[in-house]
Amino acid sequence: MSNNSIFIKKLRSSGLRPTKQRIKICKLLFDRKNTFHFTINYLNNILKNKYAEKISLATVYNTVNAFKKKGHLKEILISSDKSYYDTNVSNHHHFFDENKRELIDLDDKDVGKINIKKALPGKKINSIEVLVKIANNN
Repeated sequence: MSNNSIFIKKLRSSGLRPTKQRIKICKLLFDRKNTFHFTINYLNNILKNKYAEKISLATVYNTVNAFKKKGHLKEILISSDKSYYDTNVSNHHHFFDENKRELIDLDDKDVGKINIKKALPGKKINSIEVLVKIANNN
């Protein structure tokens, strides 16, 4: 998928000007076969190691947030101060390995039926996504 026009189109559809730095971010996020889970700092470190050209942290934040706002990325809140992002934007579940600090996809077939017994007035449930936190049993 390494055709830059695909990345330029994705950037423009997200309201971003397709600069060299943003195209590099877009390629890193979306030019892959498998789902990619990442934090902003992890993505920034990969970019630093992969490219000689410096990409500012602000550019990384702004690009990721624009992709999230447009629906190209999903944000998974692990705690009040820790977010991961996912290139798979479909409704699905996750394990979070607290020892490795790693997010792992969990298939719908591996989660039984979820029954929500409480309703909020004027609200409807759009989706249910389970986050299962795991750790070594030491």
